Amino acid sequence: MTVITRFAPSPTGHLHVGNLRTAIHNWMWARRHNGRFLLRLDDTDIERSRPEYADGIRADLAWLGLTPDDEVKQSDRFALYEARFSELRAAGRVYPCYETAQELDLKRKVQLGRGLPPVYDRAALNLTPDQIAAYEAEGRTPHWRFRLDHDAPIAWEDMVRGSQHFDPKLLSDPVIRRADGSWLYMLPSVIDDVDMGITHVVRGEDHVTNTAAQIQMFAALGATPPAFAHEALLVGSEGKLSKRLGSLGVGTFREQGLERQALIALLARIGTSDPVIPVADPAPLIAAFDFAHFGRAPARFDEGELKLLNQKIVHLLDYDAVKDRLPDGVSEAGWLALRPNLEIVADITNWWRIVTGPIIAPVAEAEDAPYLAAAADALASLPFDAGVWPALTERLKAETGRKGKALFLPLRRALTGLDHGPDMAALLPLIGRDEALKRLSA
Repeated sequence: MTVITRFAPSPTGHLHVGNLRTAIHNWMWARRHNGRFLLRLDDTDIERSRPEYADGIRADLAWLGLTPDDEVKQSDRFALYEARFSELRAAGRVYPCYETAQELDLKRKVQLGRGLPPVYDRAALNLTPDQIAAYEAEGRTPHWRFRLDHDAPIAWEDMVRGSQHFDPKLLSDPVIRRADGSWLYMLPSVIDDVDMGITHVVRGEDHVTNTAAQIQMFAALGATPPAFAHEALLVGSEGKLSKRLGSLGVGTFREQGLERQALIALLARIGTSDPVIPVADPAPLIAAFDFAHFGRAPARFDEGELKLLNQKIVHLLDYDAVKDRLPDGVSEAGWLALRPNLEIVADITNWWRIVTGPIIAPVAEAEDAPYLAAAADALASLPFDAGVWPALTERLKAETGRKGKALFLPLRRALTGLDHGPDMAALLPLIGRDEALKRLSA
């Protein structure tokens, strides 16, 4: 069996971090099994769906490196939905309902007031032809529900949540089509999963009840349901559902200069028993990806953890991976010298200014002025190669008796204008002999 997963966002807004996590997990599961990862744009909501949002979804997936093997749009598949709907109608598995939204709301309030679950009472199944004619004479058009089989218990083995059991009598027959003829999520999703050969549906635990109803839809269409993995939802670092999580998207992370590898590395493993580790390539994450490692506790997303992970990943990136994003003149040696001091790649711009100058060095202490003059004389006489810094400091240590902070700090301040920074052994060759002599003399 070829594993086929799908990421099915609605193009009614931008992807947020919860969507991204779902996309990453679908992609990783497919790639781990050498399967196929599909993008399905659930754009049945014609009024709210926008081409620019669809383009944004594609761009976000491309930036993350989650390249779909194919793409479909539900708006291109209405004829298929109509055909399957007709089959279900002929089999008596869908039926028309004439209640208004206000009438349904009143029914729910009455049930809740009596301490009963707000389950649809199937009153529409008992309408007489005269009653239906009267409703239609009022100008009412029906919405449509899928009729659940109350004699068929619903059960499946969820890849995250384990054994799941639902009594269909405790579920409302789901509305699948509005009175204006437009489709809701439930039935088209099942029809597409059957038609596209989806083998695994990976989504949030807020869809568990939907899955219970959809399993009967698969059966009504004569299809075997896919495997399901319902993941715990993301919460903020404070342990609560956060509105901010709904606004954090790829645009936010890109504006912060974060690496896509950091986002993948964190979202691949939060909520699992596996440690979050910095990796510059997702291959080891894909190889170890397993829904058996996911827990049912809420998955905590911490922006601080993401930024720290990003910093660690930046320190792993090879020159070839970043050279197109570096300032002019930064060589591989420059990247390797400055990389340990970066939180994001863009930070290298400020550090590179330290190399190329000009810098503003603090005024040397009175006792350091002769020392810096001696350093300039020593540097002028030494071979200026990769070992120039240890050679310089060893000579100054022997000539002046200085050691530790007194030996190194005045040199760093004169050469960089700072008290801390990259390893001077790597930095001094980048500054160059003439510029270094100029700074020491100044």
